Amino acid sequence: MRVGVGREHCQVRSIVPTESAKVTGPEARTSAVRPGRPARTAPAALAPRAGLLPSLAAVYRAQLSRARVARIPLLFVATFQSVGIMVLMRGVVDGGAEARAVVAGSSVLVVAFVALNLLAQYFGRLRAGGGLDHYATLPVPPAAVVLGAAGAYASFTVPGTIVTAVAGSALFGLPMTHLWVLVAVIPLSGAALSGLGAALGLLAPRQELATLLGQLGMSAALLLGVLPAERLPGPVGWARDLLPSTYGVEALARSFDTHPDWAVVALDLAVCAAVGVLSLAVATWAYRRAAVR
Repeated sequence: MRVGVGREHCQVRSIVPTESAKVTGPEARTSAVRPGRPARTAPAALAPRAGLLPSLAAVYRAQLSRARVARIPLLFVATFQSVGIMVLMRGVVDGGAEARAVVAGSSVLVVAFVALNLLAQYFGRLRAGGGLDHYATLPVPPAAVVLGAAGAYASFTVPGTIVTAVAGSALFGLPMTHLWVLVAVIPLSGAALSGLGAALGLLAPRQELATLLGQLGMSAALLLGVLPAERLPGPVGWARDLLPSTYGVEALARSFDTHPDWAVVALDLAVCAAVGVLSLAVATWAYRRAAVR
């Protein structure tokens, strides 16, 4: 992967030998220090660090191109899983607030499957296989690596989330007038869940544990996001409030009302955005911590 800075490409040149290095041949005569003149030392020319936005764009494109073929079948599985859950819940839930919660939770579950589960596995595998050493040699900020990978994985969730939301609306007879809210729900929920998934993968001491944590996180998004909040016990409801995707689910569920309370929808999206910033910051810290080990 190449990261361009302006019109120059980042290059790392070899360090000039110091005085302690042995130089033989013609170089020994030309490199001798003449009396009365100070020795000239050439500092090590390290590659300049690229800016955040160019680095972010480069990492995003690289991750998108590498994961495009491998992630399409998994995206199909995530979409099929969410649609299947709605079909099963159709026999239990007839309509109303519970139907809105089921459709919204199933739609955001696609985001959780890819952005949380698969990203945790990716960073766990990257850490276990020494892939972080490769990124550490690149002149890119740590935030660009985390944000680029998170953005690429979250991008794969867009088609499946839209298909699930449309299919669920048709299945439960919900209005599709305000499905444009997905334009905000997908990236904000994706940021929150991607940051959580990246942090789990980077902080897990073993690759197997990162996979387990990703699976547990997706299961939590399934149980706490799809099931209506009114049917959850009190302690479980408190855990639901701690799940980052909950606020995206709430915002999408409220948009199915005939006359949504847009102030509450905006508040849910704002909380989701704040949680996303926090989770991505934790993931960036976890990347720095894992890269130096």
